[in-house]
Amino acid sequence: MVKKILFICTANSCRSQIAEGLARQLGKGLIEPYSAGLISSIVHPMAVAVMKEIGIDISRQVSKSIDHDLLRSMDMVITLCTNAESYCQRIPLDVKRLHWPVKDPVGTIGTEDKVMREFRRARDEIRDRIIDLLSSLRSGRISSF
Repeated sequence: MVKKILFICTANSCRSQIAEGLARQLGKGLIEPYSAGLISSIVHPMAVAVMKEIGIDISRQVSKSIDHDLLRSMDMVITLCTNAESYCQRIPLDVKRLHWPVKDPVGTIGTEDKVMREFRRARDEIRDRIIDLLSSLRSGRISSF
């Protein structure tokens, strides 16, 4: 059975967008990913760029705020920052919750190279966590939802 997973961060511009794109690619047939933010913004151009580097196009994804009806239909919610984690109090108790505190690359100061390295770091960290999650789902280690 395909599990619906919502990735949440503050502005749905970077980390949650990356997570949605990665999960859609890596979790085909196993999960149906969504993303949202506490507020909506834009999909950050550097998030689009680092995903393009690995062959995943998120340029058509749109930043959106949390839809409470959609939230209630989720099997799992994964928060990617402290702001989103504090929102968890509003998530229905029957929705499984995970918190992956991924440092936000948005706002990194320095050369374009330095900023891109931070976006890649966030992408790779999220990718590794999604791979672990998918492995847990496939093996049944996470089966309580």
